[in-house]
Amino acid sequence: MVLALLVASVAINYIDRGNLSVAGRDIAAELRLPPDRLGLLFSAFFWTYALFQIAAGWLIDRYNVVRVYAVCYLIWSVATACTGLVSSLGELFALRLVLGTSESVAYPSYSKIIVANFPEERRGMANALIDAGSRAGPAVGVFIGGLILERYGWRLMFLVIGGASLLWLLPWMAIAPRVATEPADVRPAGDTGFRQILRHRESWGSFFALFSGNYAWYFLLTWIPPYLLMERHYSRHAMAIYGWMPFAALATSSLIGGWLSDRIITRGAAAITVRKTFVVTGLTFATILIASSISQDQAAAMALMIVACVSLGLYSSNIWAATQAMAGPQAVAKWTGMQNAFGNLAGVASPYITGLIVRNTGSFHLAFVSVGAVLVLGAASFLMFVRRTAPIVWEQTGRVAVPN
Repeated sequence: MVLALLVASVAINYIDRGNLSVAGRDIAAELRLPPDRLGLLFSAFFWTYALFQIAAGWLIDRYNVVRVYAVCYLIWSVATACTGLVSSLGELFALRLVLGTSESVAYPSYSKIIVANFPEERRGMANALIDAGSRAGPAVGVFIGGLILERYGWRLMFLVIGGASLLWLLPWMAIAPRVATEPADVRPAGDTGFRQILRHRESWGSFFALFSGNYAWYFLLTWIPPYLLMERHYSRHAMAIYGWMPFAALATSSLIGGWLSDRIITRGAAAITVRKTFVVTGLTFATILIASSISQDQAAAMALMIVACVSLGLYSSNIWAATQAMAGPQAVAKWTGMQNAFGNLAGVASPYITGLIVRNTGSFHLAFVSVGAVLVLGAASFLMFVRRTAPIVWEQTGRVAVPN
């Protein structure tokens, strides 16, 4: 039940952060924004989302993760609804900053709860379900948001989605008192510091891998609906009908990747080695995105984009499980916070750089090429920096396992 609610919440999380791209062309027309300014608006969320990740990891380690998550969920839902009431670019920009701040607790919270409630051989599927929820969210958001946008306009779209999001809090507060927040076999004994984590090269491998995967993911999340409308000349209705497919493929692939990696680990393979193989392979073959931008045939271009998203799903279902396997319960919240802070700098860069490319070239092709280049660098970094096959043994200044 806890996992089901987390999956639902991450889907809502991504609907709320991604619905700006669905309404992007209409907002740009009303506020008279050129592509680079629209890209800057897309990136605003990530300024605070990345900035507050480390603070979120500290906050979750210090206070009850269930309550912290509930409060921040409330704030981001209200910020989403209020977006439908803005009258200027400044107000819209400010609400995106609030949204990024409040959503920064999400992934450190997920890691903390998953490590506390699932053994290693089941974390691949648990993370895959979380990841699938994050990919299914934009699919649902593009489809439902696109239909609301077509019929009622972008303001009502934000009001409806933000208001409906609040309903999730009812079952969460009912089940919250029964959610485990620490593994049963771990007792407090101090803390693991940020510097201690940063001394391990594996942390940097995970940081660069997440950055590269996020660069591609946030490109898809923020610019694919406008790309389909502006360059592929889809109608709003066609965008709603077909634009969800790459996200749905990513969600499905994530589930398959999580299930398959868990099965391999159950049969005796080293967890970190398995996660590493899925991460590197997924990032490498996601470069097929470049081919999708070259194809002149609409159906072939969409098919290639879907194949690239399938590959990205294999990576994304295992990157967090790899971090959890290396960090363990002693360091997972802080490591996750730092990893997400570094990785989500891609959310600042990818939307804005894409907007600059489109404005200066009049085409999305070089934006797709830049995504492919970043994916290759991320795969190489993870391959070189992550060489261990066993969890890190931390200095005895943090949590220590209770003997059986």
